[in-house]
Amino acid sequence: MSKILVTGAAGFIGMHTAKRLLERGDQVIGIDNLNDYYSPQLKTDRLARLSGDPGFHFEKLSLENRTEMQRLFQQHQFDSVIHLAAQAGVRFSLTNPHAYAESNLVGFVNILEACRHHQVRHLTYASSSSVYGANRSIPFRIEDRVDHPVSLYAATKKANELMAHTYSHLFALPTTGLRFFTVYGPWGRPDMAMWLFTKAILAGKPIDVFNYGRMKRDFTYIDDIVEGVIRTNDTIPGPGIVSESAGNDGTTAPYRIYNIGNNQPVELLHLIETLEKALGVQAQKNLLPMQPGDVESTYADIDALVRDVGFRPSTAIETGVQRFVDWFREYHGLQK
Repeated sequence: MSKILVTGAAGFIGMHTAKRLLERGDQVIGIDNLNDYYSPQLKTDRLARLSGDPGFHFEKLSLENRTEMQRLFQQHQFDSVIHLAAQAGVRFSLTNPHAYAESNLVGFVNILEACRHHQVRHLTYASSSSVYGANRSIPFRIEDRVDHPVSLYAATKKANELMAHTYSHLFALPTTGLRFFTVYGPWGRPDMAMWLFTKAILAGKPIDVFNYGRMKRDFTYIDDIVEGVIRTNDTIPGPGIVSESAGNDGTTAPYRIYNIGNNQPVELLHLIETLEKALGVQAQKNLLPMQPGDVESTYADIDALVRDVGFRPSTAIETGVQRFVDWFREYHGLQK
Protein backbone atom coordinates (compact mmCIF):
# COMPACT_ATOMS: atom_id res chain seq x y z
CA MET A 1 0.00 0.00 0.00
CA SER A 2 1.29 3.45 -0.93
CA LYS A 3 0.32 6.85 0.41
CA ILE A 4 -0.44 9.04 -2.60
CA LEU A 5 -1.40 12.71 -2.83
CA VAL A 6 -3.90 13.46 -5.59
CA THR A 7 -4.30 17.18 -6.22
CA GLY A 8 -7.52 18.27 -7.88
CA ALA A 9 -9.27 15.28 -6.27
CA ALA A 10 -12.69 16.88 -6.79
CA GLY A 11 -11.94 17.33 -10.47
CA PHE A 12 -12.90 15.06 -13.35
CA ILE A 13 -9.65 13.13 -13.80
CA GLY A 14 -8.69 13.53 -10.15
CA MET A 15 -11.81 11.86 -8.78
CA HIS A 16 -11.58 8.91 -11.16
CA THR A 17 -7.87 8.48 -10.44
CA ALA A 18 -8.37 8.59 -6.67
CA LYS A 19 -11.20 6.07 -6.91
CA ARG A 20 -9.08 3.60 -8.86
CA LEU A 21 -6.18 3.96 -6.41
CA LEU A 22 -8.51 3.33 -3.47
CA GLU A 23 -9.97 0.26 -5.16
CA ARG A 24 -6.53 -1.32 -5.38
CA GLY A 25 -5.79 -0.58 -1.72
CA ASP A 26 -3.72 2.60 -1.73
CA GLN A 27 -4.14 5.35 0.85
CA VAL A 28 -5.17 8.57 -0.91
CA ILE A 29 -5.04 12.12 0.41
CA GLY A 30 -6.96 14.43 -1.90
CA ILE A 31 -6.84 18.20 -2.03
CA ASP A 32 -8.89 20.70 -4.02
CA ASN A 33 -9.84 24.34 -3.53
CA LEU A 34 -13.40 23.73 -4.83
CA ASN A 35 -13.37 27.00 -6.76
CA ASP A 36 -16.32 28.23 -8.82
CA TYR A 37 -14.74 27.98 -12.29
CA TYR A 38 -17.60 25.56 -12.79
CA SER A 39 -20.28 24.15 -10.44
CA PRO A 40 -18.86 23.50 -6.95
CA GLN A 41 -21.86 21.18 -6.44
CA LEU A 42 -20.53 18.86 -9.15
CA LYS A 43 -17.17 18.80 -7.38
CA THR A 44 -18.88 18.04 -4.06
CA ASP A 45 -20.85 15.23 -5.71
CA ARG A 46 -17.64 13.74 -7.07
CA LEU A 47 -16.06 13.84 -3.62
CA ALA A 48 -19.07 12.02 -2.22
CA ARG A 49 -18.05 9.02 -4.34
CA LEU A 50 -14.74 8.91 -2.46
CA SER A 51 -15.59 10.02 1.06
CA GLY A 52 -17.03 6.68 2.20
CA ASP A 53 -13.73 4.87 1.66
CA PRO A 54 -11.64 4.57 4.86
CA GLY A 55 -8.48 4.97 2.80
CA PHE A 56 -9.44 8.46 1.63
CA HIS A 57 -8.81 11.77 3.39
CA PHE A 58 -9.75 15.14 1.87
CA GLU A 59 -8.58 18.66 2.63
CA LYS A 60 -9.85 21.86 1.04
CA LEU A 61 -6.61 23.54 0.11
CA SER A 62 -5.22 25.89 -2.54
CA LEU A 63 -1.90 25.13 -4.21
CA GLU A 64 -0.85 28.78 -3.88
CA ASN A 65 -0.93 28.57 -0.08
CA ARG A 66 2.73 27.75 0.54
CA THR A 67 2.41 27.41 4.31
CA GLU A 68 -0.47 24.95 4.09
CA MET A 69 1.27 22.95 1.37
CA GLN A 70 4.37 22.62 3.53
CA ARG A 71 2.22 21.54 6.48
CA LEU A 72 0.43 18.95 4.33
CA PHE A 73 3.65 17.32 3.14
CA GLN A 74 5.20 17.45 6.61
CA GLN A 75 2.17 15.72 8.08
CA HIS A 76 1.72 12.91 5.55
CA GLN A 77 5.10 11.98 4.02
CA PHE A 78 3.76 10.91 0.62
CA ASP A 79 5.29 8.11 -1.41
CA SER A 80 4.22 9.78 -4.65
CA VAL A 81 2.22 12.74 -5.91
CA ILE A 82 -0.25 12.77 -8.81
CA HIS A 83 -0.69 16.46 -9.55
CA LEU A 84 -3.87 17.08 -11.53
CA ALA A 85 -5.03 20.39 -10.05
CA ALA A 86 -4.78 23.40 -12.35
CA GLN A 87 -6.74 26.30 -13.70
CA ALA A 88 -8.06 24.70 -16.87
CA GLY A 89 -9.64 26.02 -20.04
CA VAL A 90 -8.21 27.74 -23.09
CA ARG A 91 -10.94 30.37 -23.57
CA PHE A 92 -11.13 31.30 -19.87
CA SER A 93 -7.42 32.19 -20.01
CA LEU A 94 -8.19 34.99 -22.47
CA THR A 95 -10.04 36.97 -19.80
CA ASN A 96 -8.65 35.63 -16.50
CA PRO A 97 -4.86 35.39 -16.94
CA HIS A 98 -3.95 35.86 -13.27
CA ALA A 99 -5.84 32.73 -12.25
CA TYR A 100 -3.48 30.72 -14.47
CA ALA A 101 -0.32 32.35 -13.13
CA GLU A 102 -1.37 31.74 -9.53
CA SER A 103 -2.57 28.15 -9.83
CA ASN A 104 -0.48 26.75 -12.67
CA LEU A 105 2.83 28.53 -11.97
CA VAL A 106 2.98 29.53 -8.30
CA GLY A 107 1.06 26.40 -7.31
CA PHE A 108 3.37 24.16 -9.31
CA VAL A 109 6.48 25.66 -7.71
CA ASN A 110 4.96 24.86 -4.32
CA ILE A 111 4.38 21.26 -5.40
CA LEU A 112 7.95 20.92 -6.69
CA GLU A 113 9.46 22.41 -3.54
CA ALA A 114 7.36 20.21 -1.28
CA CYS A 115 8.29 17.07 -3.24
CA ARG A 116 11.96 18.04 -3.15
CA HIS A 117 12.14 18.66 0.59
CA HIS A 118 10.05 15.65 1.65
CA GLN A 119 11.75 12.90 -0.40
CA VAL A 120 8.75 12.13 -2.60
CA ARG A 121 9.73 9.21 -4.80
CA HIS A 122 7.85 10.33 -7.92
CA LEU A 123 5.85 13.33 -9.12
CA THR A 124 3.43 12.66 -11.97
CA TYR A 125 1.76 15.83 -13.25
CA ALA A 126 -0.75 16.93 -15.85
CA SER A 127 0.56 18.72 -18.88
CA SER A 128 -1.62 19.21 -21.97
CA SER A 129 -1.77 18.62 -25.70
CA SER A 130 -2.26 22.40 -25.96
CA VAL A 131 1.54 22.82 -25.65
CA TYR A 132 1.79 21.80 -29.31
CA GLY A 133 0.15 25.08 -30.28
CA ALA A 134 -0.40 25.41 -34.01
CA ASN A 135 1.87 22.44 -34.76
CA ARG A 136 0.91 20.95 -38.12
CA SER A 137 3.06 17.83 -37.88
CA ILE A 138 0.63 14.93 -37.42
CA PRO A 139 0.58 12.95 -35.18
CA PHE A 140 2.00 15.08 -32.34
CA ARG A 141 5.26 13.56 -31.13
CA ILE A 142 6.99 14.29 -27.82
CA GLU A 143 10.10 15.15 -29.85
CA ASP A 144 8.25 17.99 -31.68
CA ARG A 145 9.13 21.61 -30.89
CA VAL A 146 6.61 23.16 -28.50
CA ASP A 147 7.94 26.71 -28.37
CA HIS A 148 4.92 28.52 -29.81
CA PRO A 149 1.83 28.13 -27.59
CA VAL A 150 -1.32 29.89 -28.79
CA SER A 151 -2.97 30.36 -25.37
CA LEU A 152 -1.80 31.37 -21.91
CA TYR A 153 -3.09 28.04 -20.57
CA ALA A 154 -0.76 26.23 -22.98
CA ALA A 155 2.13 28.49 -22.01
CA THR A 156 1.70 27.62 -18.32
CA LYS A 157 1.68 23.91 -19.12
CA LYS A 158 4.88 24.22 -21.15
CA ALA A 159 6.36 26.17 -18.23
CA ASN A 160 5.44 23.28 -15.91
CA GLU A 161 7.44 20.88 -18.07
CA LEU A 162 10.48 23.18 -17.97
CA MET A 163 10.18 23.67 -14.21
CA ALA A 164 9.89 19.93 -13.63
CA HIS A 165 13.00 19.28 -15.72
CA THR A 166 14.94 21.78 -13.63
CA TYR A 167 14.02 19.99 -10.40
CA SER A 168 14.75 16.58 -11.91
CA HIS A 169 18.15 17.80 -13.10
CA LEU A 170 19.23 19.76 -10.02
CA PHE A 171 17.70 17.67 -7.24
CA ALA A 172 17.24 14.22 -8.85
CA LEU A 173 13.48 14.47 -8.26
CA PRO A 174 11.79 11.90 -10.54
CA THR A 175 9.08 13.67 -12.55
CA THR A 176 6.77 12.58 -15.35
CA GLY A 177 4.56 14.95 -17.34
CA LEU A 178 1.49 13.67 -19.17
CA ARG A 179 0.18 15.64 -22.14
CA PHE A 180 -3.56 14.90 -21.96
CA PHE A 181 -5.62 14.82 -25.15
CA THR A 182 -9.34 15.81 -24.78
CA VAL A 183 -10.53 13.58 -21.95
CA TYR A 184 -14.26 12.78 -21.73
CA GLY A 185 -16.64 10.49 -19.90
CA PRO A 186 -19.00 10.32 -16.87
CA TRP A 187 -18.51 13.09 -14.29
CA GLY A 188 -16.79 15.24 -16.94
CA ARG A 189 -16.43 19.01 -16.92
CA PRO A 190 -19.39 21.28 -17.84
CA ASP A 191 -17.13 23.55 -19.92
CA MET A 192 -16.11 20.74 -22.29
CA ALA A 193 -17.77 20.11 -25.65
CA MET A 194 -19.30 16.76 -24.70
CA TRP A 195 -21.26 18.29 -21.81
CA LEU A 196 -22.13 21.55 -23.60
CA PHE A 197 -23.41 19.74 -26.69
CA THR A 198 -25.43 17.17 -24.72
CA LYS A 199 -27.07 19.81 -22.54
CA ALA A 200 -27.99 22.02 -25.50
CA ILE A 201 -29.25 19.19 -27.71
CA LEU A 202 -31.54 17.86 -24.97
CA ALA A 203 -32.85 21.38 -24.34
CA GLY A 204 -33.59 21.88 -28.04
CA LYS A 205 -31.06 24.70 -28.28
CA PRO A 206 -28.48 25.21 -31.06
CA ILE A 207 -24.87 24.21 -30.45
CA ASP A 208 -21.88 26.36 -31.44
CA VAL A 209 -19.69 24.36 -33.83
CA PHE A 210 -16.37 26.12 -34.35
CA ASN A 211 -14.29 25.91 -37.52
CA TYR A 212 -17.52 24.73 -39.16
CA GLY A 213 -17.08 21.30 -37.57
CA ARG A 214 -13.82 20.55 -39.36
CA MET A 215 -11.74 20.40 -36.18
CA LYS A 216 -10.40 17.03 -35.06
CA ARG A 217 -9.73 15.97 -31.47
CA ASP A 218 -8.07 12.88 -30.02
CA PHE A 219 -10.99 12.17 -27.67
CA THR A 220 -9.80 9.84 -24.89
CA TYR A 221 -12.17 8.03 -22.52
CA ILE A 222 -11.63 8.60 -18.81
CA ASP A 223 -11.07 4.93 -17.88
CA ASP A 224 -8.25 4.69 -20.40
CA ILE A 225 -6.71 7.90 -19.10
CA VAL A 226 -6.81 6.72 -15.47
CA GLU A 227 -5.15 3.43 -16.39
CA GLY A 228 -2.35 5.36 -18.10
CA VAL A 229 -1.92 7.80 -15.21
CA ILE A 230 -1.59 5.05 -12.61
CA ARG A 231 0.70 2.88 -14.72
CA THR A 232 2.91 5.90 -15.28
CA ASN A 233 2.96 6.88 -11.62
CA ASP A 234 3.95 3.31 -10.71
CA THR A 235 6.89 3.44 -13.12
CA ILE A 236 9.47 5.72 -11.52
CA PRO A 237 12.00 7.28 -13.93
CA GLY A 238 15.43 5.79 -13.48
CA PRO A 239 18.23 4.02 -15.35
CA GLY A 240 16.95 2.25 -18.43
CA ILE A 241 13.98 4.50 -19.16
CA VAL A 242 14.50 5.37 -22.80
CA SER A 243 12.66 8.69 -22.69
CA GLU A 244 14.79 10.26 -19.98
CA SER A 245 16.40 13.61 -20.73
CA ALA A 246 20.16 13.96 -20.77
CA GLY A 247 21.57 17.03 -19.02
CA ASN A 248 24.18 19.31 -20.56
CA ASP A 249 26.77 18.08 -18.07
CA GLY A 250 26.42 14.52 -19.29
CA THR A 251 24.21 13.36 -16.43
CA THR A 252 20.75 11.96 -16.92
CA ALA A 253 17.80 13.62 -15.22
CA PRO A 254 14.98 11.32 -14.01
CA TYR A 255 12.51 13.19 -16.20
CA ARG A 256 9.94 12.05 -18.76
CA ILE A 257 7.21 13.55 -20.93
CA TYR A 258 4.51 11.42 -22.55
CA ASN A 259 1.49 11.95 -24.76
CA ILE A 260 -1.59 10.24 -23.33
CA GLY A 261 -4.42 10.04 -25.83
CA ASN A 262 -6.57 7.66 -27.82
CA ASN A 263 -4.33 7.79 -30.92
CA GLN A 264 -7.49 8.02 -33.06
CA PRO A 265 -8.61 11.63 -33.78
CA VAL A 266 -12.32 12.19 -34.40
CA GLU A 267 -13.80 15.01 -36.49
CA LEU A 268 -16.12 17.27 -34.52
CA LEU A 269 -19.02 16.64 -36.89
CA HIS A 270 -18.63 12.88 -36.35
CA LEU A 271 -18.69 13.38 -32.59
CA ILE A 272 -21.93 15.32 -32.94
CA GLU A 273 -23.45 12.56 -35.09
CA THR A 274 -22.45 10.00 -32.44
CA LEU A 275 -24.06 12.14 -29.74
CA GLU A 276 -27.24 12.49 -31.79
CA LYS A 277 -27.53 8.69 -32.07
CA ALA A 278 -26.90 8.18 -28.35
CA LEU A 279 -29.45 10.86 -27.42
CA GLY A 280 -32.01 10.06 -30.10
CA VAL A 281 -32.23 13.78 -30.86
CA GLN A 282 -31.10 15.82 -33.87
CA ALA A 283 -28.75 18.74 -33.11
CA GLN A 284 -29.29 22.29 -34.34
CA LYS A 285 -25.84 23.44 -35.46
CA ASN A 286 -24.61 27.02 -35.37
CA LEU A 287 -21.54 26.82 -37.63
CA LEU A 288 -18.85 29.34 -36.68
CA PRO A 289 -15.24 30.18 -37.61
CA MET A 290 -12.23 29.16 -35.49
CA GLN A 291 -11.98 30.76 -32.04
CA PRO A 292 -8.78 32.48 -30.80
CA GLY A 293 -6.54 30.05 -28.93
CA ASP A 294 -8.01 26.94 -30.59
CA VAL A 295 -6.14 24.55 -32.88
CA GLU A 296 -7.53 22.66 -35.85
CA SER A 297 -6.39 19.17 -34.92
CA THR A 298 -4.89 17.12 -32.11
CA TYR A 299 -3.52 13.61 -32.58
CA ALA A 300 -1.33 11.83 -30.04
CA ASP A 301 1.65 9.66 -30.89
CA ILE A 302 1.62 7.36 -27.85
CA ASP A 303 4.38 4.94 -28.86
CA ALA A 304 6.61 5.90 -25.91
CA LEU A 305 3.84 5.36 -23.36
CA VAL A 306 2.92 2.01 -24.92
CA ARG A 307 6.57 0.95 -24.81
CA ASP A 308 7.38 2.11 -21.27
CA VAL A 309 4.20 1.34 -19.30
CA GLY A 310 2.03 -0.78 -21.62
CA PHE A 311 -0.65 1.89 -22.06
CA ARG A 312 -3.22 0.84 -24.68
CA PRO A 313 -6.50 2.78 -24.86
CA SER A 314 -9.39 0.51 -25.80
CA THR A 315 -12.64 2.51 -25.60
CA ALA A 316 -14.27 3.35 -28.94
CA ILE A 317 -15.84 6.80 -29.28
CA GLU A 318 -19.31 5.26 -29.72
CA THR A 319 -18.98 3.30 -26.47
CA GLY A 320 -17.59 6.24 -24.51
CA VAL A 321 -20.23 8.68 -25.75
CA GLN A 322 -23.05 6.28 -24.86
CA ARG A 323 -21.65 5.86 -21.32
CA PHE A 324 -21.41 9.62 -20.93
CA VAL A 325 -24.96 10.17 -22.16
CA ASP A 326 -26.32 7.47 -19.83
CA TRP A 327 -24.54 9.09 -16.88
CA PHE A 328 -25.66 12.60 -17.88
CA ARG A 329 -29.31 11.57 -17.96
CA GLU A 330 -29.03 9.79 -14.61
CA TYR A 331 -27.14 12.63 -12.90
CA HIS A 332 -29.71 15.20 -14.02
CA GLY A 333 -32.73 12.96 -13.49
CA LEU A 334 -33.65 12.97 -17.17
CA GLN A 335 -35.77 10.24 -18.76
CA LYS A 336 -34.59 8.44 -21.86
